[in-house]
Amino acid sequence: MRFLFVHQNFPGQYRHIAAHLARAGHEVVAVGEGPNLKRTPRLPGVKLFAYDAPAQPAPGFSATVVRAVDRGRRVAAGAAQLKKAGFAPDVMFAHIGWGESLFLKDIWPQARLILYAEFFYRARGADLGFDPEFPASADNLLRLRVMNAPLLMALDVADAGMAPTRWQHHQFPAVQKPRIAVIHDGIDTDVVAPAGEREPELITYVARNLEPYRGFHSFMRAIPEIQRRRPNARIVIVGGDEVSYSPRLPAGQTYRQRLLAELGSRIDLSRVEFRGKIPYAEYLALLRRSAVHVYLTYPFVLSWSLLEAMAAGCLIVGSRTAPVEEVMRDGENGLLVDFFSPEAIAERVDYALGHAAGLAPLRERARQSVVERFDLRRICLPAQLKLINGVRSTFPDRTPKPALTPTPARALSR
Repeated sequence: MRFLFVHQNFPGQYRHIAAHLARAGHEVVAVGEGPNLKRTPRLPGVKLFAYDAPAQPAPGFSATVVRAVDRGRRVAAGAAQLKKAGFAPDVMFAHIGWGESLFLKDIWPQARLILYAEFFYRARGADLGFDPEFPASADNLLRLRVMNAPLLMALDVADAGMAPTRWQHHQFPAVQKPRIAVIHDGIDTDVVAPAGEREPELITYVARNLEPYRGFHSFMRAIPEIQRRRPNARIVIVGGDEVSYSPRLPAGQTYRQRLLAELGSRIDLSRVEFRGKIPYAEYLALLRRSAVHVYLTYPFVLSWSLLEAMAAGCLIVGSRTAPVEEVMRDGENGLLVDFFSPEAIAERVDYALGHAAGLAPLRERARQSVVERFDLRRICLPAQLKLINGVRSTFPDRTPKPALTPTPARALSR
């Protein structure tokens, strides 16, 4: 079979399924945004093509739709070139965001389109307005309708969708939910597993970027009390200084700078290490040494890092928010805490460090939870392959076509 993957930061969530299909001998083609593809890893057997990054439109209510349509047109122009070269996919995978999938079915009407249904915006009960420190304005509430417009356009032409968790699936409109399966990307628990000894007083915090959506402000404000309670504790913080989801700051400012300025001498920085973004192997080694891992999040997309920390056997102090509560139960496979309470976070971290031996079963059950529900090879990949078979119909016979040029990424013009 022939598969097409479209993701502006490929491989993204398709790292495992695209690699699996390529290893199985299928023809796999991927399309992504040119500048991003220069920074992402190559997958053996996957032919990679790039499209130009769209220009940023002027701010305003229409910006989201304008940007999505522009990106969709760029992808469609590149797809037309692939079609002219003889490529006709049987199944197409595309992320629901950014507009990349909008016109794919217009290029290949016979192909089946499966969307990665990561998130649908809600005015209540999710991320917007959750944090009183960053209240939602009237304009924010209205803008959600526009932000959802490209998502609804994508859903309209899709044959199926794939949401990684039940809570994320729940955010989508009721009329769309029956076509969206709950299937996670998968955690390779054969690789992400406990190994070696724990460092007794090592506290870890990991996020793609250090920002409020992942509770960075709450954790930072807990550090003075953690250090008072645990004078020998060492805190390692992993993550970049960009902003992925949270309100943007003025140019040149970061949330790390802002929190450090706020807390000043209340934090002993000699016992806090900011590592920035680190290689994956180094990240896994850190999780395996962690005595307590702190994971906090708004009601939003669940991070891979939580499930990987659980699979690595970490003792986790997690926020009592809906995405976390889907996978963690307080006192059973982790410890839950109020997202907004630095004092409670510090108390739970102190308790976890002081009762490490007695809480060892929580580590074991954390890993078992991931093995039973999110294991890549035994749970998630089979479910993804089943979804592919479910959307397949009888495909017409195809005559052999010339092979497409493989990696490095080949540019597609508009």
